[in-house]
Amino acid sequence: MGLEKVVFFEPYPFVTGQKIHIKNGPRKGDWEVIGVSDRKVRLRCPVSLREFEWDHFCYKTEEKDGVKWPDDGE
Repeated sequence: MGLEKVVFFEPYPFVTGQKIHIKNGPRKGDWEVIGVSDRKVRLRCPVSLREFEWDHFCYKTEEKDGVKWPDDGE
């Protein structure tokens, strides 16, 4: 196992009251976070005021060079 460039994904930690903008995809646009649970995030469109609840779907990423991959936990 050598050192590789690895991309890390983790769920974004939404907080109720946040104003967010999703850049791409079917949910693109501006939203207000109106509820968060362990599995779901509830968003409201600031224009139509329609509300939607979805499984967590946004992830933040980080890319690092020189990472042991695959990670064997040590």
